[in-house]
Amino acid sequence: MCDTLRDGVKSRAGVRTVPVTEAVGMVLAHDITEIRSSEFKGRAFKKGHVVREEDIPRLRRLGKDNLFVMQIAGDEMHEDDAAQALAQALTGEGVALAGAPKEGRINIIAARDGLLKVDKEALARFNMLGEVMCATLHSNTLVKKGQVVAGTRAIPLVMKKMVIEEAVTIARDSAEAVISVKSVRAPKAGIVITGNEVYYGRIQDSFAPVISRKIKECNGEIVGVYYAPDDEQVIESRIRELLAAGADLLILTGGMSVDPDDVTRFAIKRLGAVDITYGSAVLPGAMFLTAYFDTRIPIIGIPACGMYHKTTVFDLVLPRLLAGERIGRKELAELGHGGLCLNCTECRFPVCPFGKC
Repeated sequence: MCDTLRDGVKSRAGVRTVPVTEAVGMVLAHDITEIRSSEFKGRAFKKGHVVREEDIPRLRRLGKDNLFVMQIAGDEMHEDDAAQALAQALTGEGVALAGAPKEGRINIIAARDGLLKVDKEALARFNMLGEVMCATLHSNTLVKKGQVVAGTRAIPLVMKKMVIEEAVTIARDSAEAVISVKSVRAPKAGIVITGNEVYYGRIQDSFAPVISRKIKECNGEIVGVYYAPDDEQVIESRIRELLAAGADLLILTGGMSVDPDDVTRFAIKRLGAVDITYGSAVLPGAMFLTAYFDTRIPIIGIPACGMYHKTTVFDLVLPRLLAGERIGRKELAELGHGGLCLNCTECRFPVCPFGKC
């Protein structure tokens, strides 16, 4: 809706219309397209361009007798200034802004390799304001330095400062930050493969190659791979040997079901581990276990699915443990939303719905 002013100039929502001959020194509020038959179609003048005297003949040839120009009041902000303020408020450690805003949008990139963390509740409150927005990759995605992890923009061309201030307050009230990238440490992993069938050579071990490969993909080191029969004392001894060798991550495979011979869980308890959580809301990986030795060294128990499925709950939990998160009942329960693997013929993880919530 427009209001006609006495001088013939019209105004509306942050911009005003002026005759092209009176626009010198004013800022264009929109792109102006030029079309030359069979030759060119594209942008002749960019939004934000300051109109010069020499531009007027060309503008008139393009059929522009009037122009939309910026009209920013004291309680308003240009979209690019608004986007800059929004992005700075949204970002925490491990992320950076990808240059200057453009047309009210600015991208946020990872400043280091690591694990993307998004405060989803704060992000939703931010987006509920309506005139601002931010879109991100899924939280708990492994990202590389320089990778775009989010984009934010001011939606109107001219924003009320009070809206931006409210958005900034919401973003800064997040416990850590709405968007951050945590460093992921390189582990020194100790692996214990349990089960009489493997220990006595009745079947070939398939666990060690899979687990070793995944640890090496995290730039980790394998301190040792030990084998143990279904004997609590022997399993406990193998774990203690790995701890003595410097392991800061313990991975035990097999012996995680409810059969009488499956005693791996009891060996972990015998070790004196704390915060033992058995069972996850993920398929494959329902009989997954997490625990901690000396309250700080993570222990992971992987059921038999770890041999047969390329991607399991182990792949969802490992990066978070290496980023310093403590995984327990709540975290494993929350994985139920998105925790159903589709067992695709060709696994595309992590470019798939598995583990996304």
